[in-house]
Amino acid sequence: MVPSTEVIVLEFSYLLSAIFFVVGLRFLSHPDTAQKGNLWAATGMILAIAATLLLYRNSAGEGIPLSNAIIILIAIALAGATGVIIARRVQMTAMPQLVSFFNATGGGASALVALMEFSNPENASTLVTMIGLVIGSIAFSGSLIAYGKLDGKVGDIFSAVMTYLNLLMLAIIITLVVVISTGWASPELLPVLVYALLAISLLHGYTIVMPIGGADMPVVISLLNSFTGIAAAMAGFIYDNKAMILGGIFVGAAGIILTYLMCRAMNRSLINVFIGSFGSRQSGSDSEAGTIKEISYSDASILLSYSKKVVIIPGYGLAVAHAQHICSELEGLLEEKGVDVRYAIHPVAGRMPGHMNVLLAEAEVSYDKLVEMDDINPEMPNVDVAMVIGANDVVNPAALDDSSSPIYGMPIIKAHEAKNVIVLKRGMGKGYAAIENHLFYRDQTRMLFGNAKDTLQKLVTEVKVL
Repeated sequence: MVPSTEVIVLEFSYLLSAIFFVVGLRFLSHPDTAQKGNLWAATGMILAIAATLLLYRNSAGEGIPLSNAIIILIAIALAGATGVIIARRVQMTAMPQLVSFFNATGGGASALVALMEFSNPENASTLVTMIGLVIGSIAFSGSLIAYGKLDGKVGDIFSAVMTYLNLLMLAIIITLVVVISTGWASPELLPVLVYALLAISLLHGYTIVMPIGGADMPVVISLLNSFTGIAAAMAGFIYDNKAMILGGIFVGAAGIILTYLMCRAMNRSLINVFIGSFGSRQSGSDSEAGTIKEISYSDASILLSYSKKVVIIPGYGLAVAHAQHICSELEGLLEEKGVDVRYAIHPVAGRMPGHMNVLLAEAEVSYDKLVEMDDINPEMPNVDVAMVIGANDVVNPAALDDSSSPIYGMPIIKAHEAKNVIVLKRGMGKGYAAIENHLFYRDQTRMLFGNAKDTLQKLVTEVKVL
């Protein structure tokens, strides 16, 4: 049968939408073009939605009823308005929570698609539908728990029992998927099994994320993001929608690659993240390694102003204090004095992949000044001052020289190799790995206690009067 004009135009529109997605992803790789990338991807999505509403035809040759189209447009308008309001009101410090929440909505939507379509006689593959239901449900509940952890509303559950419970639920899920997709269950029992699969998948997402400590959250977020993409691709297969398939594959592949990079940055396997998360164990040498030495604002400003090379190492504390703008101002003042200032970015600094890059981009810090860990480490011995702002575990030398430490083997930014180290910190509290940071007791390290924003403001004042 020769495809109708509507079908040809619809398929071409989906292909064009996929091209827009690819171009958008390409632009998203750099902060300077990220906004343009979002616009390209949004245009592709608008094209796909418009083409579906206007050109879609079912097996009987009928299009989408007007009443359904109106409901769809109202839902899009309400959801879009809600998204705009949320995105504008959320502070940069809460961006990881926002990402987790949006990720949950994507997983939940894919799970609902699978739930509604499992009994559709036109559904070509029950197996694909059940996989979409499982992965979407896990992404939904897991992302909500991740949101709660990042927002401080949900604690951790560190227990060996959780590992065995997760393995048991995984075995049950696989069994149910096989039974449902192979037709072994009677038609009367089928809905019960499907809803049971939904329930246990939702519970599995909860039990997977609950034991994971805060230091591993960047890995969890990227993995759950990958799950949402895979679930969306499954929904695309259900509807034979090329745009959904390609979009889901792009998100899923990007999430898997990012998860791998996060694990490599922490020198840990994905399995280790889920059964041995940071915070569940202590370092064998978790005692104070000496005495700390403080530095005054005046001395710190002089040391910074008369340096040749300064490297700023940001962490989550910078985001919590909303100090990115004043940090950028300090950078500008030092550069006016001829100081070479750059930022050392650890892949897992903050609470989500790229958190520090986004934070500093908001403060209009040039992307060229953001240097990845592997590139900055060889230069650290020639750095006059390494200024650590709110970072902890990612600069802890225990990762290199303490085999009993839970972070041993994790690549770090080698701040301890700089000639001088200034640590901006609210107190002597430990990081998410819950271990002592030996950097604080090094001979060349000086502590500058206080809220990062207030501390940086005082440093700016001192630098201005020099």
